[in-house]
Amino acid sequence: MQNNPDTALIALKGRIDSGNASEVEKNILSQLEGKPSVSVVLDAAELEYISSAGLRVLLRIKKAWSDLTIRNVNSEVYEILEMTGFTEMMKVEKAYRVVSVEGCEEIGRGANGTIYRIDRDNVVKVYNDENALEDIRHEQEVARLALILGLPTAISYDVVRVGNSYGSVFELLNARSFSGILAEEPDKMDWCVKEYVELRHKIHGTLVPAGKLPDMKDTFLDWANYIRPHLPEEAADKLIRMVEEVPRDNHMIHGDYHTKNVVLQNDEVLIIDMDTLAVGNPVFELPSMYNAFVGFSELDHGVVKEFQGFDYETSTTFWKKVLAEYLGTHSPSKLREVEDKTRILGYTRLIRRGYRRNISDSEEGRASLEYWTKSLLELLGRIDTLLFSPDELEVDASAENLDEVQSFVEERLEGSSCSAKTMMKIAVAVEEIFANIANYAYAPDRGKAGIRVEVLNDPDSVTITFTDRGMPYDPLANEDPDVTLPADERPIGGLGIYLVKQTMDDVRYEYKDGKNILTIKKSL
Repeated sequence: MQNNPDTALIALKGRIDSGNASEVEKNILSQLEGKPSVSVVLDAAELEYISSAGLRVLLRIKKAWSDLTIRNVNSEVYEILEMTGFTEMMKVEKAYRVVSVEGCEEIGRGANGTIYRIDRDNVVKVYNDENALEDIRHEQEVARLALILGLPTAISYDVVRVGNSYGSVFELLNARSFSGILAEEPDKMDWCVKEYVELRHKIHGTLVPAGKLPDMKDTFLDWANYIRPHLPEEAADKLIRMVEEVPRDNHMIHGDYHTKNVVLQNDEVLIIDMDTLAVGNPVFELPSMYNAFVGFSELDHGVVKEFQGFDYETSTTFWKKVLAEYLGTHSPSKLREVEDKTRILGYTRLIRRGYRRNISDSEEGRASLEYWTKSLLELLGRIDTLLFSPDELEVDASAENLDEVQSFVEERLEGSSCSAKTMMKIAVAVEEIFANIANYAYAPDRGKAGIRVEVLNDPDSVTITFTDRGMPYDPLANEDPDVTLPADERPIGGLGIYLVKQTMDDVRYEYKDGKNILTIKKSL
């Protein structure tokens, strides 16, 4: 018997029948003598047979020690226990077949385990934690939930022993991870980006019934509070406030969404490794993606090669393409804004992970923590919110940014019913308004300009809102120029806002909360 003060572990061997049941019972009782409050675990790994006499022994032990577990029960003995109702009276755990992953291809790796292909048709996810049965049951439950809600995923059909831990077995016939595709067929990167983002939209578009999954906001609040002692008080307070300000959201988040957890099976793209499934604002999904492709490898570019199977250049290129596809823009300002907000949460996660794993014990680990902390503090010094909208752009109010603003507006209108003629009118209005902000709003200083594009249906229209914090100025207060005057009598200027009013269906101005707000609307 192996035991600790709270648990007594007793092995059952061979046969327990009418011939030896009494002797087996005496042996068990002798080992439990003087221990009325312990939890009893009967290990049936070597139990080959049990009769009704043996069942009566188990029943008497159960009555005397209510916290009784029988584990590693083979299928024949389990059937008898189930048939006689013992599986309802006490905790009975089946024995698990043993699987080896030695020499097997690694096709996925997540926070809690690694996925190996064990044969042509099947893969096994081996958990890092030796006591992983509860984790396996959790993952099976959330994977079933995801499947019911319409997400393409694989369901575990078996639990096995792998070394000292446990694994879940899935049928994934001829499945290839996106990491493998990117490593072996780099010309398919754009295809991978499109499919990867499309599946991500599908995940985030899935509404989860309340209470079914943990909220990722709570997880990030825990992480932010964990690293509080390692940050200046003001920075720590700001980080926690920014996380708290993110609205709660019951849409699904994968939690570990990288290319080893997305696989192609028979032309169908599936998401696997579901133990991190949660709900929350999409901003909480991006940090794990950033870390998988950039963050973990930022200081040591070899990390991503070992983890994903492709080099750092491929990894960073994929990340940037994914972010652009997800946001629907190639605007450098927009991509930089969202990446910076993502990095705040990404570094929070890395710092917390680093301290939990005691990496500060090594020189390399201390250098990593110092870099992540310095980067986080720099970001917190200039960013005030984690929230973002794909439809909003903020740029320096400078004429050199006009092309970026025009491109952003055009991207938002892609896929709409906007004709070339209407697009030209919108472009003229955008140029006139942004040029006015760039030239006059902050002169002689510099400031920011915001542009929000809302494309609406039924009826089809677009509303574009320009904001700045420059001197209050209502361009609509000026009288329209007299366009009937001859050239020599015309005043210079005043035509810009006139063109806007003539080409747009509605133009409005207000000064609110210290901002000039000019809104134009055009039917498409």
